[in-house]
Amino acid sequence: MTPKRYLLAGALTLAALSASAADLVHLGNLKFAHYGAVSYMKELAPKYNLKIDERVFAKGIDIIPAIVAGEIDIAASAADGAIAGRAAGAPIYVVAGFSKGGVRFVSRKGAGIQTLADLKGKKVGVARGGTQEMLLLAELAKAGLSWSDKPGKDVLVLYMPYADLNQAMLAGSIDAMSQSEPQAAQAINKGFGVELLKPYDTPIGEPVRTLVMTEKMYKEKPDVALRVMKLFVEATRTFIDKPQLAEQYVRQTMFKNQISAEDYKDAMGNARFSYSTSVKEIQTNTDMMKRYGVGKMTQPPKAADWVKLDLLQKAEGALKTGSN
Repeated sequence: MTPKRYLLAGALTLAALSASAADLVHLGNLKFAHYGAVSYMKELAPKYNLKIDERVFAKGIDIIPAIVAGEIDIAASAADGAIAGRAAGAPIYVVAGFSKGGVRFVSRKGAGIQTLADLKGKKVGVARGGTQEMLLLAELAKAGLSWSDKPGKDVLVLYMPYADLNQAMLAGSIDAMSQSEPQAAQAINKGFGVELLKPYDTPIGEPVRTLVMTEKMYKEKPDVALRVMKLFVEATRTFIDKPQLAEQYVRQTMFKNQISAEDYKDAMGNARFSYSTSVKEIQTNTDMMKRYGVGKMTQPPKAADWVKLDLLQKAEGALKTGSN
């Protein structure tokens, strides 16, 4: 073998070794517009010697069993899903926030619903166990309305998956819904839904979506955990700084062109990418969940015990200096 071929073979071997050395991280995610930056982590992962294996779930609460089974290392979740999971014994930490907002109450066109008070005697659809449910119950309580999933109260709450809510409204099976984005925007843009309100006037404010990490990764793989957080911060910053790229990725890669430019614009007009959360924010969510019985928690976790933002702070600091 000639010297040139030796060098080429050596370079190829080194490249193969480098590629094989990438740490595999299993990500649980949901298919919503404001979860896009988390999904985008896959694209930037090689820069941090990581490989992200993304698994998309129907709803956040479904990710918890996969975490307990050791199949998921990090996950995107509404704060409520993360809190309920921790209360049920899932070994997770909240390590960042990744978006705010993203919920809208939509009434069926022609249902005669213009205010929350008009929901009396109506059927309202919502997915069980998530931010949408908690915000719905908090707003109903604020309006002085009672509710149940059985007839007899002011409002009949019908629980169904996010994906089924729009079809139920289109079919006339429900009069209103508490829905996530971009599905809420789609209902309005397709003409069968009307915005009732953006439910951000409760103590929760704009609901936070959290990035959670297993205790195992946080404690046993600190180097991998920090690289994951640097990757998360860069992916999020990229979506914030490059909104056109964000739109293209969400519409084309995540939704396979099933949502329009108008749907995306309207959805992200009601949500925003972010890194932040706080112990106080998670504790407020926990208190509200306990108050309204969301998540069926017997022992709500104390936020200070499992909100760990040190990796996020290190990642932000490193990226400000240009370090990977």
